Amino acid sequence: MGQVAELNTGTRHDWTVAEVEALMSKPMNDLLFEAHSVHRQHFDPNQVQVSTLLSIKTGACPEDCAYCPQSARYDTKLEKERLMEVEAVIEKAKAAQAAGSDRFCMGAAWRSPREKDMPYVLAMVKGVKDLGMETCMTLGMLDEDKSQRLADAGLDYYNHNLDTSPEYYGDIITTRTYSDRLETLQNVRDAGMKVCSGGILGMGEQVKDRAGLLVQLANMPKHPDSVPINQLVKVAGTPLEAEGDLDPLDFVRTIAAARIMMPKSHVRLSAGREEMTEEMQSMCFFAGANSIFYGECLLTTPNPAANKDQDLFRKLGINSDHKVTKQPKELDELLKVAAKDDPNAQFYDATAG
Repeated sequence: MGQVAELNTGTRHDWTVAEVEALMSKPMNDLLFEAHSVHRQHFDPNQVQVSTLLSIKTGACPEDCAYCPQSARYDTKLEKERLMEVEAVIEKAKAAQAAGSDRFCMGAAWRSPREKDMPYVLAMVKGVKDLGMETCMTLGMLDEDKSQRLADAGLDYYNHNLDTSPEYYGDIITTRTYSDRLETLQNVRDAGMKVCSGGILGMGEQVKDRAGLLVQLANMPKHPDSVPINQLVKVAGTPLEAEGDLDPLDFVRTIAAARIMMPKSHVRLSAGREEMTEEMQSMCFFAGANSIFYGECLLTTPNPAANKDQDLFRKLGINSDHKVTKQPKELDELLKVAAKDDPNAQFYDATAG
């Protein structure tokens, strides 16, 4: 018990890369014990926040992010799609809510939203909020004006990932700078929205780059409210399609370090869970991960089917009091975007630009 009492669970904003590298190199049992002890001081260890992510506009993004199948620069056989109509998005939010999701996240493959897209985006936020769900969007870069308008519409969270360390960033993306990303996050904070920001592991980075990413996040003026930690999903046609596999224990170590450094943030297991065993996910939950995305598709990459997540939760005794009014297996079908040749599908034409 003495060890738990000695833990420093206060929030810090002065971490160094060397300090975090040392933290992540601790013996695994010591690192997990510290992370789990911090986690229990701030969260119920048997509750995991559940979000659903829907692509409201897919493909044709002008950015060159080396991991992303939605970039127009890579031949990934991904069909570009128009912006979904507001009512279609709200119907999918209702399905997610009935299957147990607390938060509905909407993503569009844009460098930044254009002015003509904003009325539709704002209406989506208002419609989902009216259901009583938390709302989140990821639309690319935001200026002060668009940030404030989204906040005024009721948007709770805005996602904008840093992806990796400042030093490794240029090896992954050249079409926007690290400072561009930090500026968007500042605009989001200034508008009063909650920040959702994290990164991707397994892109060929070194341990110091994982430490550098966590330092950037933890040393923000306010820790991100949500910290998604993604494992690279290798997609044919992208520059990282042949990247080597990440050691699962290195991923767990990063989750543990994130929990220790940002004790009050939700740490989310995001992309890449399809490749994680139940045992690996269980270790991540023990290390302090307490949020997941629900449903078999994350924008354009695979995710475990919702019923598999419910099965795992039952095995682990997680979310035992969670209200589910629709069988989770139905969510995977309901969230699929209607085919573009479906005469009943409703879209707003946003494929240009």
